[in-house]
This record gives sequence, C-alpha cells and structure tokens, in this order.
Amino acid sequence: MVESILRFATSFVLDKTLKYVDKDPKTNMVKLINKADFISGKTFPKKVFESFRTAVQDDDNVWSSYAMSILNDIDRDNLKKMFLSFVLGAGYHGTNAVRKNREKYKCNIPFIMLLDPTSACNLRCKGCWSAEYGHKFNLSFEEMDSIVTQGVALGTHLYMFTGGEPLIRKDDILKLCRKHKNCTFLAYTNATLIDQKFCEDMKEVGNLALAISIEGNEETNDFRRGEGAYETSVKALDLLKKNGCIYGISVCYTSKNIDEVTSDAFLDLMIEKGVKFGLYFNYMPVGTDAVAELIPTPEQRTYMYNWLKRVRNSKTGKPMFVMDFQNDGEYVGGCIAGGRNYIHINSAGDMEPCVFIHFSDSNIRTHTILEALQSPLFMAYYHNQPFNDNHLRPCPLLENPDCLRNIVEITGAKSTDLVNQEGVEHLCAKCDKFAAEWAPVAQKLWDENKHPNPKTQYYRDTAEAMTEKVNDLLR
Repeated sequence: MVESILRFATSFVLDKTLKYVDKDPKTNMVKLINKADFISGKTFPKKVFESFRTAVQDDDNVWSSYAMSILNDIDRDNLKKMFLSFVLGAGYHGTNAVRKNREKYKCNIPFIMLLDPTSACNLRCKGCWSAEYGHKFNLSFEEMDSIVTQGVALGTHLYMFTGGEPLIRKDDILKLCRKHKNCTFLAYTNATLIDQKFCEDMKEVGNLALAISIEGNEETNDFRRGEGAYETSVKALDLLKKNGCIYGISVCYTSKNIDEVTSDAFLDLMIEKGVKFGLYFNYMPVGTDAVAELIPTPEQRTYMYNWLKRVRNSKTGKPMFVMDFQNDGEYVGGCIAGGRNYIHINSAGDMEPCVFIHFSDSNIRTHTILEALQSPLFMAYYHNQPFNDNHLRPCPLLENPDCLRNIVEITGAKSTDLVNQEGVEHLCAKCDKFAAEWAPVAQKLWDENKHPNPKTQYYRDTAEAMTEKVNDLLR
C-alpha cells in the first residue's frame, strides 16, 4: 500500500515537471534530479546527485548535452514510466530491500537477474554459444513470472533478457512488463524482430529498454554476426529513435574488432542514431568451439581501460554512457556475479552464477531462487569474493581461472551447456595464457592509478568470517 501511494504521488509530481519541460529544459532537468534525490533518500550518496546537477548546469559539460538529448529524444510518457520503475522501483525500493535481505539471509542477494526466455536464435554469430542451442529450451511465461515475483520479494527489481534471441518471446516479455510495473526490464537483441508495432508496445509499457547488438562498421559487425546484420541493426536504431524509445547498444569486443568498436566514427554514429548507453563485454571463450585467440590482448585491455576514462570524461568525452563489465570492476568491487549483483537463469531453468559461467547446482523447477543463492555454488562465490584485490582482475574465469577450477571441484557444480558439456578444465585452460600475461600489466595499472572506493563489504570482512579465521588459527 505504501509503495502504491508513493508511486502515485511521484507520478503526479513527474507529470507536472515534464509538462513544462520544453519551456525551460535545463531548469526542469535539475528538478528531475532533485526529485530523484528526494525519492532515493539515503540509498545513494548525495554527491552523486550533486554531480548530476553540476553537469546539467554547465553548458561545456558533455553530460549536459547528454541530459538534453534524453529530454529531446525520448517520449515523455515513456520517460516518466521508466523513471518510476528504475529510480523508484529498482533504485529506492529494490536497493533498500536487497541490502536488508543480504543481512537477513547471510548470502548474496542480486540487484539484477538475467534470464533466457528461449534458447532459439535466428542468427549464428561467431563465438556465441546460443547459435548451437537450437529451439529446444524455453522458460514458460509462468516460470518467468515466478522468477520476477520471487525476485521482487528479495528486492530485485531489474531484469535483463538474454538468450537466444529474447524477442522471439516478445509477447510474453511485454506481458511481464505490464504485470510488474515496479520493475525495469532490458532485452539484449539482434534487432531482427523490431518493428513499428513493437516500438508502440515498448512505449505503452514504458519499463522496457533494449540493447541492440552491433559491433563497429558493417565489415567488422557482419564478420561475426552474418551478412546483413549491420543494416538490420541500423534500421532498427532509426525506428526506435523515430518512436522516442529508450535503447542502447551491446558490444562484444574482441582482439579483431576492438579498434572499430571504440572508434570516434562508431560512437558518433551511434549518438546520431539516438543511442543513450553502450554496454561493452570482453570476449569470453565459452563453449567447446570457442576461439581463445579472440580474447583481447593485455595491450588491448590496457587500451580499453584508458579509452573508458577518455570517453566518459565530462569535457572531452562522448554524450553516451558507456560501461565495460570487465574494466569497470574497480567501481563495483570486482566480480559482481554469483548473486553479489546479478545471477543468470538459462532457458532450461538452470541458475548460474554468471552468463559466462555455465555451471550450476540448482534449477528453478526444483529450487527457489533463495535456495539457489544459499546453495554450495553460490555460497562459494559469497565466501570467496573478491577473487582478486586488484579489481582490474575481477573474474574467476578470465583473470583467475584457478578460482573457478576450485569452486567447481569443491561444490560439484555440473556443466549446464545445453549442447556440449564443457568441463571446467577445458574452459579454464583457454584463459590460462591471458591470465598469466595480464597479471603483471594489471598490477602496474593498479599501482599507477587512483581508484574509487565502492565501500563494498565482503563476507571476509564480516564478524562471522573473522570468527572463522580465529577458529582456523586455533585448530
């Protein structure tokens, strides 16, 4: 009841603010930031909102033009609904509940859940395991609804659809969005199923965003994704912009395409097409046929680390929010998988610690989400994070493969690859060379740069863990 009243009151205030936004965009953007600051209470540091206000009021700040592009490009009603689901639902209600439940249940509770509605995909991208899965596996609507319902009870209000191609199930995805208005949803998509009707449906529900898969220019994109994929993605971006939808891009960077996907020409085109965020992923050699040579080299990872700082600089950067799940580890305290910030549920119902770690000891058809989070596999993540105090080496697979070897051995987790079972040794062996070469380079970068303090409390820092250490010494 309290949540409904707060949602109604916030919606009323947003309507009044957005009604006059065109008369004085800059002033009203500050008002929106003030509303978000007020709604969030003590959930986020006040300096975050102060930085937003300063940026918006500075005409020379990249983020000022970014904020104005949001107001100019996105449908007003869509913007309001997304604000309610993301800032109020995920940001305020979600964050507070997640923090309380982590203390209550003594395990990781995720802020985000990734789920695969289907294993089916209509493309065959090189280096992607989904193309091999076929149309065999699907989560029913009832199962997806149960996942979201259980998640909300734990505090999780942000859900991402992966796959396969999730928009093969777009009717069920839209149904979920309508039912769970207090949650924010995002679908990673190859853009082949985006049409005018779907754009209208996106605006109607308001709490669904898209991340379009695109990787550089036509040559580099279609090399991995197939002939015609680039043209399809660009047409979809134009259609989404025309309709005032909320969308970004998903980019897998490899040793072969890294120059193109980080070029000014690529970013400028994406900004012109209305893209508001870019989610960058380091290529991971997952699957029996994965090519280890596509892992970016240590020199390329160093380039990415410095590129991120440049592209997000408030004076010299680009008006598009870019994040890199590998090189941004220092901002989130290392690995965010295993329920620490997110989990992955595949189309067969297996609950996995990471979208790239295809091992599990729990399934939604036999276990609740909480039971999975308290299972041996997920508790191994909880007890051992961070896997490295150098957060430029966050991953238990790519940068610390012995960690994943030990976790799987100790917990007995089984391979969940839907076609060819891949043993942990086969998987980790593909990362050993990169991990060894990256370690000294990452250490040098870590030592030479200042790093944020995400104020993360790991299990090792709790009173319970300290007691265990004392007991270990006494044995």
